Amino acid sequence: MFFARILTLILTVSVFQTAFSENAKAQTASAPMTMPELLAATKPTDWRAIDPDHTLYMELSTGRVVIELSPLFAPRHVANIEKLVRAHWYDGLAVTRVQDNFVAQWGDPLNSHPEVGEKRLPAEFSRPAANSSFVRLKDVDTYASEVGFVNGLPAARNSSDGEEWLIHCYAMVGVGRDTDPSTAIGTELYTVIGHAPRQLDRNIAVVGRVIAGIELLSALPRGTGESGFYEQPEQRMPIQSVRLASELPASERVPLEVLRTDTPVFQKLIELRRNRRDTWYKKPAGHIDVCSVPLPVRERPDHKR
Repeated sequence: MFFARILTLILTVSVFQTAFSENAKAQTASAPMTMPELLAATKPTDWRAIDPDHTLYMELSTGRVVIELSPLFAPRHVANIEKLVRAHWYDGLAVTRVQDNFVAQWGDPLNSHPEVGEKRLPAEFSRPAANSSFVRLKDVDTYASEVGFVNGLPAARNSSDGEEWLIHCYAMVGVGRDTDPSTAIGTELYTVIGHAPRQLDRNIAVVGRVIAGIELLSALPRGTGESGFYEQPEQRMPIQSVRLASELPASERVPLEVLRTDTPVFQKLIELRRNRRDTWYKKPAGHIDVCSVPLPVRERPDHKR
């Protein structure tokens, strides 16, 4: 009788342990994947290397700002910016404007014409829609009939007029201009450091995105002048140099990769952010704004410093 009770107890404990183990496994299986976990599970083919011929290194005293230019939407503006860079035209200029919740702007505050490059350029605010390269986001947008991504950059398009353009999300880079659109030649550039100013879309040539070092610009003191301009020259952040990555030896480049936006893993990332199921969130939103979709950047894993 005693041994029968012991055997029953052992079997009961065994069943309890099995049930507990299965329950733990079920909880683990149902636990939502985090974005770091998703990125850690990516394959090399889920990432793309940035083109050193279209990558700018802007050196500040506080560090390096890396800008990936995109000639897809504003080819003449990008070409002129790269021409100015090769001539070292930006060296010694400065960040002249930092407006809170808006933009940080650098270049020539007088917008004077450089000795090299174009003196006038036609507006490149949009392009004819190229359906093959547009990865659509299913969420609605109040500024365009469709939003999504083109080669890693946030974009929008209208079916009514067949136009497609880059969006003013955080860290996007545009070309400053006067009232006349032809004055936008690249002598002044800016990046978004606040809430996405979508009213600027299709009114300015957008030429790329800051993919590293945006904090060096967004954390600068705000200008006290009109529209955030610095009132005194000594308030400005000097630009030590701007170079194309391809101009530097390989040892001085940063081998950055950007997560491709035309892959299943990117769609999973969107869903993770659209409906946050982290334990902190109590109610999934069911919707995401195009400018809230992360565009991850990393150093190539095999890179050795």
